[in-house]
Amino acid sequence: MRLLWVFGAILFCFHQAFPKTGAVILLEPNEVINKTAATLSCNLTNPVSPVKGYYWTRNGKKIEETHSDLGILYTEYTIPKIDYHSAGKYSCVFLTEPVAEESIEVKIPPHVVPYKHSENSNEKDKAVLVCVAHSYPLIVDWKWYKVAEDDVKKPLNSSGKYTIKSTPNNSTLSIDDLDMEEDMGNYECMGENELGFKSTQIHLRVRSRLAALWPFLGIVAEVIILVTIIFIYEKRRKPDEINDDDDSGSAPLKSNAATNHKDKNVRQRNSN
Repeated sequence: MRLLWVFGAILFCFHQAFPKTGAVILLEPNEVINKTAATLSCNLTNPVSPVKGYYWTRNGKKIEETHSDLGILYTEYTIPKIDYHSAGKYSCVFLTEPVAEESIEVKIPPHVVPYKHSENSNEKDKAVLVCVAHSYPLIVDWKWYKVAEDDVKKPLNSSGKYTIKSTPNNSTLSIDDLDMEEDMGNYECMGENELGFKSTQIHLRVRSRLAALWPFLGIVAEVIILVTIIFIYEKRRKPDEINDDDDSGSAPLKSNAATNHKDKNVRQRNSN
């Protein structure tokens, strides 16, 4: 048994004297948190085989313009503006056998926006409000609130007429059996990750079920008014036409009487 202990101690000493060798990538910085810009760098030490090139990736997708066939051991990548478009997990990849790779996380607080700033629905129908998140790290928790006129926030959860469905990228609030008095107003969604939280609001308008009839009733009213105007115009025009006809008919009678009178005078002269 003592010999086994001695043998184990000898193996441990050999392990410490000749540690396992392999490629090591030195990162600078190791992590970027809530910065406006950054330069990421990787320095490959002790490569296990010749370097045939390198490139960078973001969230697993290759950044094509960073690819190089140079066999160098150092590379860097600059992010001039860090926002929700550029945050993520960046990796430097050295083309060795096997490939050597290390990652630097670029983190920002949540960026939460409404899918639509306002929604319109009818009474007794269903409304669906959606919030979308763009951030790294991903959202780990969502919350919804009904905002009163005095800015008091009432927490909402999936119960009764409310249904909340969430993923790291978005959250949906569904409201059944809408009521004009109870449900109309502002709703707030809040997304949270390890760096903080961000909220935004959506305005919900609830219309009466009769609201859809108003355009139709308006058209009907316009038609009725138009028909009434035409009817009144026709009624007023007909007496004028009758008077015109009477005037045109009396004129020939007067002319015939005058002609007959002249003929009578002529006959009287001839008889004399």
